[in-house]
Amino acid sequence: MLKTMLLAAVASGALAATAMAQKAQNQTTPVSPPTAPSQRAAGTQEERKAPAFTAVTDQRLANPEPRNWLMYRGTYDGHGFSPLNQINAGNVAELVPVWTFSTGVIEGHQSPPIVNDGVMYVTTPQAQVIALDARTGDVIWRYRRELPEDLTQLHPTNRGVALYGDRVYVATVDCFLVALDAKTGKEVWAQKVEDYQKGHYMTLAPLVARGKVMVGGSGGEFGVRGFIAGFDADSGKEAWRTYTIPGPGEPGHETWKQGGWQTGGGSIWITGSYDPQLNLAYWGTGNAAPWMGDARPGDNLHTTSVIAINPDDGKIRTHHQYHWNDSWDWDEVSAPILINVEHNGRNIPSLVHPARNGYLWQLERRADSIRFVSGVPFVKQDVFAKLDPETGRPTYNEARKPRLDNKVEFCPSLWGGKDWPPAAYNPQTKLLYVPANENLCGSLTGHRMDHVPGQLFLGAGLEDIGMSLRPGADHIGELQAWDLSTNKKVWSHPFKESQLWGPVLTTAGGLVFMGGTNDRMFRAFDAKTGKPLWQIRTNSGVTGVPSSFEVDGTQYIAVQSGWGVDAQRMQDSLKNIDPVRFKSDVPQGGVVWVFALRQRAQQALR
Repeated sequence: MLKTMLLAAVASGALAATAMAQKAQNQTTPVSPPTAPSQRAAGTQEERKAPAFTAVTDQRLANPEPRNWLMYRGTYDGHGFSPLNQINAGNVAELVPVWTFSTGVIEGHQSPPIVNDGVMYVTTPQAQVIALDARTGDVIWRYRRELPEDLTQLHPTNRGVALYGDRVYVATVDCFLVALDAKTGKEVWAQKVEDYQKGHYMTLAPLVARGKVMVGGSGGEFGVRGFIAGFDADSGKEAWRTYTIPGPGEPGHETWKQGGWQTGGGSIWITGSYDPQLNLAYWGTGNAAPWMGDARPGDNLHTTSVIAINPDDGKIRTHHQYHWNDSWDWDEVSAPILINVEHNGRNIPSLVHPARNGYLWQLERRADSIRFVSGVPFVKQDVFAKLDPETGRPTYNEARKPRLDNKVEFCPSLWGGKDWPPAAYNPQTKLLYVPANENLCGSLTGHRMDHVPGQLFLGAGLEDIGMSLRPGADHIGELQAWDLSTNKKVWSHPFKESQLWGPVLTTAGGLVFMGGTNDRMFRAFDAKTGKPLWQIRTNSGVTGVPSSFEVDGTQYIAVQSGWGVDAQRMQDSLKNIDPVRFKSDVPQGGVVWVFALRQRAQQALR
């Protein structure tokens, strides 16, 4: 079922890399402002001049201005919340497009529009960074990195930039960390992080804290050894490197009972969250490799875990493993959201994680430990028989645990109850909004496999990966709202003919924004009730992370539309299951969409 999808992904990645290799290396193109679009009155050259760049400091990152969106989820705590409220539940029906910008490439456009005082930065597949005037959409500069001809891109995407000082930092698919001048787009330095020929690649937005630019790498499907590395923001020199899979003599190495740690997976491919008071960055780690747990006995630390890292020295201070001896390809790379939760009469500084394994986890973050608080399923899950009430360690239903030389079925599917698209938390409603996939199950048949650097190391043939719908299932995608103080679902909105791959944005205007469906819609919901309030059909499916910002007193909502990667692969699988119900063909092609209220939009473009 997934064979054609994965082969197509590898092929398209190789073709994309070949095409990009024909371009000038590390090319930055400064772009003169285009002719004023017909929908806005022509202004003077001075009126359309790009905004000046404002330096990004540690203080600004710790307390960003409401008008800006300075990092992947807006703030270090990962809430995905904008305190702007000009656009609200009462007027969102008046939301209209202000401008759009075509990126010129296909595949998964997943990065948030990062905005610093009127300057927007977006990344795209094929290693582009584009700087735009956030008010008008005029291009300031465009950076294109030449990619090697022999590069294969299993997941052709990029999830955004980091800002610090007067630089823009991007992690590239050929495993370089690149620093660009924020004003001109000129390359300041490019530091090699790992060897792409061994299966390493990078798609995440870097995280900057205390002068360190932190990145992790993808490649668990190739049997790499996962890592997180910190680089000096000024010089680009590597300050430290910490492997998620402990080697001999390191704590946790004993959890790899028969070896395999050198190729054990545990990749980090989604941006972490950060607690400035504890000076700890929290990173989610990926699946173990190969997929079948009985091929590598033991708990297999630190796969499918959250690890707490001090950004000064890179040391792992503590960890929590969501599920041990992972055998389902359930990456837990989404960073936990830092939320203070009232639980049983106590205000708990929590790590909240709606997991790929289908459970909603609450953990308590401390300076020297992570304590289990609770775990409840948010989708149908038939793998965990129970959780230890003190540690949260699951006991498995062994009949649902994939193993060598057997076909095993389980729920949720290997894409999980929620894949990488981030949830969001609104401190005003005190609700967590989860982009879930319900009623999807999977199957795996395991085989022994020798590791060859740079080749897939799944422990299963591509033809042995299956997906199915639960009998009687009336929907798949489901936007959920959870009260964390009670662990109760408050409301949900189902999508009967689509999966859900929509990152979530919530705002002080009482709204929840998300896309992620195969009908190409971008939607707004009432944050308290879940009532749909507004929608617009975009050029493609929306798997981009939305953001919100303000320029000259006008609030904007921004998102990239561009279907591809696993959203497309799941779509192909669903069409194989039921070609009548899931017949939608989703066109590809990346476009940045920016919206404002109708009256404000007209004023802003004058």
